[in-house]
Amino acid sequence: MVSDANHTLSILADNDGTFPEPKNDEPDHAGKLPDAKDPSQPDPSSQDAGSASSASDLSANSDPSADTDPGNLKNSGKSGKPSDLPESKQPSGNPKDSPELPFESRYFSVLLDSNDASVLSTDTGMIAAVDEDTAAAYATSIFKSEKTKGFLHSYRYTTVTSDSGTRVIFLDCQRTLSSFHTLVFTSVSVCLIGMLLVLLLMFLLSGYIIKPFIENHEKQKQFITDAGHELKTPLTIINADAEILEMDYGQNEWLADIQEQTKHLTSLTNNLITLSRLEEERTRLQMIDFPFSDVVEETVQSFQALARTQNKTFETSIQPMISLYGDEKALTQLVSILLDNAMKYSTPEGEISLRLEKAGNNVKLSVYNTADSIDREQLPHLFDRFYRTDKSRSSRTGGYGLGLSIAAAVVNTHKGKITSTTQDEHSLLITVTLPLKAQERK
Repeated sequence: MVSDANHTLSILADNDGTFPEPKNDEPDHAGKLPDAKDPSQPDPSSQDAGSASSASDLSANSDPSADTDPGNLKNSGKSGKPSDLPESKQPSGNPKDSPELPFESRYFSVLLDSNDASVLSTDTGMIAAVDEDTAAAYATSIFKSEKTKGFLHSYRYTTVTSDSGTRVIFLDCQRTLSSFHTLVFTSVSVCLIGMLLVLLLMFLLSGYIIKPFIENHEKQKQFITDAGHELKTPLTIINADAEILEMDYGQNEWLADIQEQTKHLTSLTNNLITLSRLEEERTRLQMIDFPFSDVVEETVQSFQALARTQNKTFETSIQPMISLYGDEKALTQLVSILLDNAMKYSTPEGEISLRLEKAGNNVKLSVYNTADSIDREQLPHLFDRFYRTDKSRSSRTGGYGLGLSIAAAVVNTHKGKITSTTQDEHSLLITVTLPLKAQERK
């Protein structure tokens, strides 16, 4: 748009604020016709035969190629074509310009004195929306700004300085600007509508697309729950039969193995059932206000004796009188899981600490323990199901990699947050943040 306006202004600037006269490519044949007569010459019929004979001899002695040589014709200066005019008289413009350009353009110009900016002449013949006073005011303001090109309102202007003064030429770009603004508005509108349609389509189809995945996930959780319940009965029977055999035949290593493995399988089954229930949205926890400080204190006491037997340092800092709105049984299990994890994975004769405090509108529970080695890349996966830092899953600590998964599920059901960090890759800090007043569950 700007380049087209500048091109039009350059044509006007080269022709003193107007468009050049259109070229006339029709050759002047009047002087070439045999019947054409020059009024300044005498009538050929009045010439005598001698004159005609002399003219004939003169013509016979001349070079017959003189009148037909294109070069001579070009240099004779009698072709009458615009191309034979002096270069300074040639009109400006691009041959590819439309012949309608002068009639489509709305422009005006003002000639100013280059010294005092007084108006010498004004040409507003090609525009009706601007009078001479307005044109003069526009030109004067541009002259004082010392700008040579730019936009003034909807007019593109340029200045040309010559011996006669400084001419400021204006070209009305209102229609072009309106078309440009309409194009931009239309393009943006179409893009926004297209994006909204895509978002609407994604919203409508997303439920249909992910429905099979949701159903599979729900079936998986239901299968775990059902399988857990089905396993509990035979495990209970096996354990009871082992106890009866022990009473009849006494204790032996085979019965001890049976009892130990049934104990592990029962623990695993109970953990799977608990995790599955916590992840089900339909599960309703028993949300009440209860003294969380007292619950943590009681749970800590059950682990202090274990820490002493393992020669581990166990420090606690529990802020009293902290009440929490939540499921007391689930949160008690949360504290027990965190302390059990710290006991299992702390170094021999290592350090364990628990800290409970208020933090604004939240309760902050932190459990720290030293460790042999903690890879920072493992931290995001500690709360995944069946994840163990020992890849062989045959650690001396036992366990199934479900404890921290259950802890994370308990925290999520209470709208809290659980994180794990390490400072020196030889210690682990698990932090739980719970709101004092949990959001109402729908």
